[in-house]
Amino acid sequence: MQGVGYEIHVPLSTYYTLPNLGDTTALHIHTHLREDAIQLFGFLSQSEKESFLLLTSVSGIGPKLALSVLSSLSISDLVHAIQTEDVDKLATVPGIGKKSAGRMALELKDKVGKIQGVHPRSNEIPAPGLDGHYEDALSALVNLGYRLQDAKDALKRISKPTTGSLALKELIREGLKELARG
Repeated sequence: MQGVGYEIHVPLSTYYTLPNLGDTTALHIHTHLREDAIQLFGFLSQSEKESFLLLTSVSGIGPKLALSVLSSLSISDLVHAIQTEDVDKLATVPGIGKKSAGRMALELKDKVGKIQGVHPRSNEIPAPGLDGHYEDALSALVNLGYRLQDAKDALKRISKPTTGSLALKELIREGLKELARG
């Protein structure tokens, strides 16, 4: 098959939610022009793209660093950290120091309202028997490199309403077993 391929840089939040190889998906693309390069940045949601553009408007934060922020913090965590001027939270992002974090909070505090509410928190109801550990287990499996949808499916398969809730450690272990089975 002949064609044209493009390299698109994406944050981890987008990468983990991409469909399987060969499946079709749509991304919100930002084209970044420099003297020596044309770079494409892709985002699964419009709110991610808006956040990226806001981050790159801060002096000293380029596209790669903005991707690092979006890979480390969810949109809601980012908005909350900026609104509350939580410099420590922002400084947890690789490549962002206290000075850059303070500059981000200062420069974006009034602008961040543009993206607030655009990225709703998950309305998904945890499967029975998973209680409050569902989100933590899901996060752990995704951070281990599993795709978001695969991790969700695995956690749904191991829900056992008759045995009560599983401890987080057991839930992650069982999730890993399910993912290994395929």
